[in-house]
Amino acid sequence: MVGRKRSEMMEETRAKLIASARKAFTEKGFAAASMDELTAEAGLTRGALYHNFGDKRGLLQAVVDQLDSEMAKRAHEVAGQAGTDWDGLLAEGVAYIEMALDPEVQRIVLLDGPAFLGDPSQWPSQTGCLQLTRQTVERLIAQGIVRPLDPEAAARLLNGAALNAALWVAASATPQDVLAKAVEAFLALAEGLLARPS
Repeated sequence: MVGRKRSEMMEETRAKLIASARKAFTEKGFAAASMDELTAEAGLTRGALYHNFGDKRGLLQAVVDQLDSEMAKRAHEVAGQAGTDWDGLLAEGVAYIEMALDPEVQRIVLLDGPAFLGDPSQWPSQTGCLQLTRQTVERLIAQGIVRPLDPEAAARLLNGAALNAALWVAASATPQDVLAKAVEAFLALAEGLLARPS
């Protein structure tokens, strides 16, 4: 019973720090966000941050992981509303690109994340997205909708195209204009995977 309460308290502390960091990183950016301010906002100390995340960069990683999971869930839900696996695959990619307009996603995941955590395609959270895309590609190949390509190669290229399109939108001075171009190009690239009638 005591152990369970301690673990609940630790989870509550982590949740408070992540929530406070999401707000601070969105409003000020990672570099300008003060650890003292974000811990005070959470009603905690720097010690709590160090204990739970190691440092400010570890906190950023936790925030990015949480946001990335939420993005994947949203994109997967959009895909689930499409009529076919192919339409779902396209809808999921487009949804991911469109999330680049969300200020929180834009600032934390697409701008500060790569700047301070490195290549997004190497983040652990991307592995789950890649596996889901690969499974969809495998089904589409089995259905004869997609050419018989290596499913992992096709999944990596689709995910990479969506990620790079989202990065482009987030970094643009005119994100809405770039979004339209990025979505159009993403859809054209994806259509290249379709099986051609003989």
